[in-house]
Amino acid sequence: MAKPQRKDDILKSELPPTLPLMALRSTIVYPLGTIAVQMGAPENLALLRAHEEPGLIVALVVASGDHDEPIDSQRFHGRVGVAARVHERINLPGDTVQITLQGLRRIVVDDMEQTEPYPIAHVRAARETPADPAELDDLVARIVSAAETLAELVDRIPDEVPAILKMNVSDPGRFADLAATNMNFRIADKDEVLQRLDVGQRLRFILTRLEREVARARVMEDVKRQTEIKIEQHQREFYLRQQLRAIQAELGEADPGEKEAIDILKKIEDAKLPEKVAQEARRETERMRMLSPASSEYQVVRTYLDWVLSLPWNKQTGETDIDLAKVEASLDAGHYGLDEAKERIIEYLAVRKLRGGDPHGPILCFVGPPGTGKTSLGAAIGKAIGRDFYRISVGGVRDEAEIRGHRRTYVGAMPGLIIQALRRVGVKDPVLMIDEIDKMSGGGPSGDPTAAMLEVLDPAQNNAFVDHYLNLPFDLSQCLFICTANNLYDIPAPLRDRMEVIKIAGYTVEEKVEIAWRYLLPRLLEEHGISDKDIQFTDESLSFISHRYSREAGLRNFERNLAAIMRKRARKKADGEEGAWVIDVDKVEEVLGIPRYAVEEAEKVPEVGVVTGLAWTSTGGDIMLIEALKMPGSGRLTVTGQLGDVMRESVDAAYSYVRSRAGQLGIDDSVFRENDLHIHLPAGAIPKDGPSAGITITLAIASALSGRPVRRDVAMTGEVTLRGKVLEIGGVKEKVLAAYRSGLREVIMPKSNEKDLREVPEEVRKNMAFTFVDKMDEVLHLALLPPVPEELADQVQPETGAGLAGVTSREDREEQVARAGG
Repeated sequence: MAKPQRKDDILKSELPPTLPLMALRSTIVYPLGTIAVQMGAPENLALLRAHEEPGLIVALVVASGDHDEPIDSQRFHGRVGVAARVHERINLPGDTVQITLQGLRRIVVDDMEQTEPYPIAHVRAARETPADPAELDDLVARIVSAAETLAELVDRIPDEVPAILKMNVSDPGRFADLAATNMNFRIADKDEVLQRLDVGQRLRFILTRLEREVARARVMEDVKRQTEIKIEQHQREFYLRQQLRAIQAELGEADPGEKEAIDILKKIEDAKLPEKVAQEARRETERMRMLSPASSEYQVVRTYLDWVLSLPWNKQTGETDIDLAKVEASLDAGHYGLDEAKERIIEYLAVRKLRGGDPHGPILCFVGPPGTGKTSLGAAIGKAIGRDFYRISVGGVRDEAEIRGHRRTYVGAMPGLIIQALRRVGVKDPVLMIDEIDKMSGGGPSGDPTAAMLEVLDPAQNNAFVDHYLNLPFDLSQCLFICTANNLYDIPAPLRDRMEVIKIAGYTVEEKVEIAWRYLLPRLLEEHGISDKDIQFTDESLSFISHRYSREAGLRNFERNLAAIMRKRARKKADGEEGAWVIDVDKVEEVLGIPRYAVEEAEKVPEVGVVTGLAWTSTGGDIMLIEALKMPGSGRLTVTGQLGDVMRESVDAAYSYVRSRAGQLGIDDSVFRENDLHIHLPAGAIPKDGPSAGITITLAIASALSGRPVRRDVAMTGEVTLRGKVLEIGGVKEKVLAAYRSGLREVIMPKSNEKDLREVPEEVRKNMAFTFVDKMDEVLHLALLPPVPEELADQVQPETGAGLAGVTSREDREEQVARAGG
């Protein structure tokens, strides 16, 4: 502290009107204060070199901005600074000079006299405004209190600072400057204190900053205290745990965590895991041994080891001698028909028997309409060959991690569906049915699950399937995978290529009746609490239900109708009615209502421009009506019925072909110029596409333009070229069965499809006539009837809107998904 006379001498000393200007960036010295500063700025070094005399007085100001930014002297006009005397100079390495500055008094910079090589400013003494005595004592007391609090909470503030402040309370301006100097203010806050000439405002600014620092220091102190408490708690727990281990060691007892690790290591040895798997399991066990049982990572590792130990790495189904005749009898007892699927399973078992071991399991894919027994056949296969069966439903799965599992870094991670299934069945060679594989969603933001199935369903790769959760190879080659799908073409081509496709077409009426007698009726009687003494069916009634109420490829609607009749009988029996119901046609109509499908024979009257075609759909085959209508116009061709691009091109090709054969068909050229033609496929709400309706569309156009009726007792399918060639199509079995179910007994199809008839049940082949053609001219010759005299035209052409053969209800049309593509 300066002596009072020294202080007075400094404050009353006269200052020259111009002073060299020295700009400081990181600090400032207040009046009566002393500070050591290292100078490196070029303008400051130039100033010191130009004035080497002792006792040099300079004007100090605070410069804002970065250290590399040049200083603009004009910005200091009107700013408050400090006149200071330079006492000591020490030259340092690196072109730096350290000087000691003693603050004299506040000054105001008026203007600049010189800027180069160093600035010189005109200055005048600053006049300070005293503080209001009414609030002075309160401001000083609060600043002292805040300083005392900060000295207690913040280590970098010396304990002597409150005492120094109390010694200077008689001079409020000096008091404020000391507070700003010793409280570690930022340079911007120190400059703000320097600029405030009103002592009261200066004290209030300092009080605001100190109270903010106090609040921040208290928060930091609370955080520090809580952290110390937690550290002490962990140290205490560690100390107690060490004591507990020492006590347990003295008593011969093991630590629970250590005991669990030893138990797991013993299980690893007993499980006889593959070498890589056992090595990884031991490594994870050692990791778990080092963790506290209370930590979350401990539980993650423990769960992982549980999964590894619970999987059937080596466990297989007990080997038994395979009796192929017994297996075949078991399959026949559970399912009627489905000869191709049964034959393939018998072949697989024959190979397994001859090899004396288990070959790589085939990847079978049952494709067919709903309700045809695909899923139940898979379960029957597992039972027949003595393997555990598990069904995995993947319909709607849209995340690749559902198949491959989640990585352990995620909270709640689990293995994928395949590994979960193996854990549940407990053997490595089960029959795994992947149901509804065509309904997996692919290509979303969560990855493509169908792509993940490529490895699972590839016999050449799945012997080392790696689940993301396990991150260990698992052998899936001994699993027998059976997939099911309704539409084969909804499965991506690479995945479809890995599977052996077995098509399961729909059932005929006769097959449905046989299935009802063998399987459905005994089960439904038991489910409804009645017996064959309460209700009796006949072949005629079952055939009537199938033919007039359940004309579908599968059995679900057929079974629902049988169940509806049995519920009616159960209700009457529960009310006390005795005796047996004999279910005949009249009783069926009484219980089920008006038949949904009309009798086909009434719809077989030949018509002009109306042809019955055959279509393949994902729910089985169906018949498809095609209508053509000629009207006066200008030769315009209109196509309706929500047709796809391929079918629209078939219409154009058919129209061109008919026009090229106009002479043979007896159609005058003026007919094409003076008439419009409208082609329509009913059930307009259903999308339709594909080329196999070509001959049907061509025949309808030829009929409409020539006025010749078309046979309605024959169905047809086939693609036609512009030259009239009839090309091969697909879905022959489904289409033929659709015609058979609809009462049509004659079918026209491409000659190249003759080989596909062997897939059609023999019973259907015996009762149907097939005509194979390779040219469109043959179709026209077979299906077009001679022109009808005008006086008989009304008999041949019934009212507009006649339905297609065997399908008259709107509900049935809406069920068609007429994708007539091969």
